[in-house]
Amino acid sequence: MKWMLNMLAAGTCAGAFIALAAPAQAADMSLTRLDCGTPQAPVAVNQRFSDIYAYGDLKLQFVYSCYLIKHGDDYLLWDTGHAMTTPNVAPKVSIVDQLEKIGVKVDQIKYVGISHYHGDHTGQVGSFPKPFENWAKGEGKVEALALDKDVFGDGSVIVLRTPGHTPGHQSLLVKLPQMGAVVISGDAAHFRENYDSDGVPAFNFDRAQTVASLERLKKIAANLKATVIIQHDARDIGKLPAFPASAK
Repeated sequence: MKWMLNMLAAGTCAGAFIALAAPAQAADMSLTRLDCGTPQAPVAVNQRFSDIYAYGDLKLQFVYSCYLIKHGDDYLLWDTGHAMTTPNVAPKVSIVDQLEKIGVKVDQIKYVGISHYHGDHTGQVGSFPKPFENWAKGEGKVEALALDKDVFGDGSVIVLRTPGHTPGHQSLLVKLPQMGAVVISGDAAHFRENYDSDGVPAFNFDRAQTVASLERLKKIAANLKATVIIQHDARDIGKLPAFPASAK
């Protein structure tokens, strides 16, 4: 079946997986970073992003990243960043226009994965109305994601359950033929120091779940020798080739 991923972290709703058509066969893969927001000046992170005040005078610049995964003839878009109308941090170039630059049309995006339902991850979801319209009309089958989800059925792309930041938060595991395994964090961690020290922002939904999810991601990364990409950390942009190039 053809699938569209949607994660709603509000209230008691966790993840959803929406069936639309038949699954693609395993094939060549690539991973491309898209710029989905305009970074602002570095900000102090100690008080807001550490409930134990672990970071002293550390200031960091946050970025807003989305990712395009090619799997054979299928494309999965992971997160949709800020809306083009968001004050101060709106992207300079829309996702649609970035996709056009690499020869991918909106109608070719068969899968939209949302790490969690915050505005800096859902802002351009309206640019991909087709699968969402089917879901809204009741024409798509919704499967709650109580566990991980093997998107293509071949182990190459897995949605990971990593609650804590929000009740239904998810991360993504992508296994590339050449680069190997890549873990894309969502907001399980906001920057490297957060990840390394099990840092918990004061605004997270659940502290214990946050720490458990971080520890799980670390074990996955160690066991698979994976590259961990923290979506909001500007220092992690260089772990993938610069747009329009992609990792294979």
